Amino acid sequence: MTRTYTIANQKGGVGKTTTGINLAAALSTFGKRVLLVDLDPQGNATTGLGVDKRTLERTVCDLLLEERDPGEVLIRLPCGIDLLPANRDLTAAEVELVAGAERERRLARALERLGGRYDHVLIDCPPSLSMLTVNALVACGGVIVPVQCEYYALEGLADLLATIERIARAFNPRLAVSGILRTMYDPRTALSQEVSNQLHAHFGERVFRTAIPRNVRLAEAPSHGLPVTLYDRSSRGAIAYLGLAGELLRRERVAAREVVG
Repeated sequence: MTRTYTIANQKGGVGKTTTGINLAAALSTFGKRVLLVDLDPQGNATTGLGVDKRTLERTVCDLLLEERDPGEVLIRLPCGIDLLPANRDLTAAEVELVAGAERERRLARALERLGGRYDHVLIDCPPSLSMLTVNALVACGGVIVPVQCEYYALEGLADLLATIERIARAFNPRLAVSGILRTMYDPRTALSQEVSNQLHAHFGERVFRTAIPRNVRLAEAPSHGLPVTLYDRSSRGAIAYLGLAGELLRRERVAAREVVG
C-alpha cells in the first residue's frame, strides 16, 4: 500500500523542501521505496538532490499536461530514492491547468499509473495555495505541515487548514493533517518553547514529537546535492530526520492496527 503525503505551508522558508528531501532519504534508510515529487517551479528539491534542473528534458510539468507517463520522467538517484523533477516550466503548466478539464486531479491520475511501486510518495509544494498545491492535496492521503519556531508561526495555518477541509469535502474525503512538524527548533530559547506550546495547544497529538533543529550540516547538504543523512549522518539534522521517519512509520502502524481492530 502506497502512502502519499503532501508537505505544505503557504509560508516560505519553513523547511518544506528540506523536509521533503531528508524525510524521503530517511525513509529509504528504513528500507522503504520512496518517490519524491518536486511540485515547486523553483525546483529546489531537484537541485538539492544534485540534479541540474536547467538541462532537464522531462519534468513533472509533462505529467500535469498529460504528455508523458511517470516512468518516462522519474529519475533514480544514488541516495536510494526516485525523483519526479521540476523546473520553471511548471509555471507554464499551472497557467494551462486553470482552464484544463479535471485540473485538480492531474497529479493524482499520474501517480495512480505508478501502481504500488512505492511505499511512500512525498510531494514538495510551492509556498502558496495555488493550483499546484491543490493538485498535491487531491493526490495525497495526508498533509505534513512544517512550522518554523519563530514569530508568526501560526500565521496562515488557518487558511491552509480551511483549504484542506474544502479539498476533503469536494475532491478527496481521505485527506487529513498527518502531522505538524516544528522546524528550526532551538529548545534553549524561550521563543521556540512558546511556539511549541502554542502548537501543542492548538493541535495536540498531531504535533510530531520530533522537532527539527537549526543545524549547519542541514543547511550545507543541498549545496552538495545530498540529503543530510548522506552528507553527515552523525549531525543533529540527520538524527532528527531519521527520528521523524521512525515516528511517521510508528504512526502508520498504529493507524493500520486501529483500522483492522
